[in-house]
Amino acid sequence: MATLPENTAKRLAFWAGCLVVTIGVLLHLPMFLMARDMDWAMAGMPMDAGTFAGMGLIVVGIGMTSWGLLPPAEVRHAEPHLHMSASEDAPLTGAHWSLMIVLIVALVVDVMKPASLGFVVPGMREEYGVTKAFVAWLPFTALTGTFVGSLIWGWLADVYGRRASILLSSIMFVGTSICGAMPSFGWNVAMCFLMGAAAGGLLPVVYALLAETMPSRHRGWSLVMVGGLGAAGGYLAASSLSAVLQPMFGWRIMWFLNLPTGLALIFLSGWIPESAKFLMQNGRVAEARAILARFGSVLLPDAPVARAAAAEAPTSNPAIKTAILALAGMTWSLVNFGVLLWLPAELVSKGYSIGLTSKLLAESALIALPTVAIAALLYSRWSTKGALAVLSAATGAGLVGVILVDTPLAGLTLDPILPVALLIFGSTGMLAVLLPYTAELFPARVRGRATGLVAGCTKAGGLIAQGLGLMALIPVLATAAWAVLALLVAVVGLVTAFGEETRGRDLRDTDEPAPA
Repeated sequence: MATLPENTAKRLAFWAGCLVVTIGVLLHLPMFLMARDMDWAMAGMPMDAGTFAGMGLIVVGIGMTSWGLLPPAEVRHAEPHLHMSASEDAPLTGAHWSLMIVLIVALVVDVMKPASLGFVVPGMREEYGVTKAFVAWLPFTALTGTFVGSLIWGWLADVYGRRASILLSSIMFVGTSICGAMPSFGWNVAMCFLMGAAAGGLLPVVYALLAETMPSRHRGWSLVMVGGLGAAGGYLAASSLSAVLQPMFGWRIMWFLNLPTGLALIFLSGWIPESAKFLMQNGRVAEARAILARFGSVLLPDAPVARAAAAEAPTSNPAIKTAILALAGMTWSLVNFGVLLWLPAELVSKGYSIGLTSKLLAESALIALPTVAIAALLYSRWSTKGALAVLSAATGAGLVGVILVDTPLAGLTLDPILPVALLIFGSTGMLAVLLPYTAELFPARVRGRATGLVAGCTKAGGLIAQGLGLMALIPVLATAAWAVLALLVAVVGLVTAFGEETRGRDLRDTDEPAPA
């Protein structure tokens, strides 16, 4: 009996798995539709047979797609001393622009998941009748999922491939859309962990893939712009869809959006190539040649001079680089998930109008997009490590303003809008350059894991802040700001003293030669 070639069998398994997961999700819709006469409230409803069958199909389908995404069992050895002819200094082609557009869409979908938390929590509290402290388990669990996902997907990206990891995140987005049909709060928390894992996993892989695909002279601005536009677009999409859909379908519809958005990413996968550098690193030279042809490049034998120059390229201790970037990521998350989260309530308690909260959110939306452009300009035209240091310092200056608002010194009063605007400007720009900088610092062999670790650290501070909230130990705002400010001063000093400049660097200078 004839058997299918391995690649064909895996391709069929992947698409069949996608279909099985989709059917599993659709089997949850009857229960959801039954709740339309109860304002879409499902709390306390018994889970029917179709729901349990659907959950089983989702597990089976994700297993099928995971097997279908595995790399070939036989890895062909690479030809010795090869390099990409034009990948580092070539002009942008249509393939480059298509990849950037698709990855922006991927990040918009990715950022929508955690951004939706703020819009579903009020409805969940009302439907399940839980306290504000108890419902905090939902964002805490979601952040834990993003932290774990960043680490696991970073490893998967280095072992199984960048494209495969992005597609695995996408199919998990589809599967976790059933969070919208969970009748109990406990099931929502469990599914939110898995959703967070998929969302946290996609972010670092996108940066690794883009860094390895873009030419050197375009890599800096493209990394920052794709990341920044994806983040801003994700928050905009979440808020807009919430405003339109929640009045009609309740909070649960925000989770069901994972079905169409996840499927959209899967069907766009034809425009997401595997990284040629990853393929070469793993001995899959023929596949690398095919990918490079799409981007106007070929593989050529290395010249002895080029190999010598690459061998002599200065590099700092990997442990030191990792520690500095991890500290920067954790400090940013303490600002974003701690100080900025606590600030509106603190200002209200001091007598400011509740309308100030909305004004601060509006300011953040207005500041985000121009901040990305400024960060991209600093990063690509001036200095990569300098951009991270300057934007970290701007974040610190915003914290100083927050301290003055909370505890005025020498009778000095300060309009809170100004320091908050500076804080949002600095923190938005800081995140916009942090992961691109990480992706450029490490060789292809460990790029996914390094970027995943730093991405995980951008959630670690959030776990600390949410944990304090669960234990009712939220510190006085000024005290928290002083503590984070001290960390930011350390980040600026360490990046300035030990940071490595990557602007215009050929990534071949960081990559190890492919195995002979």
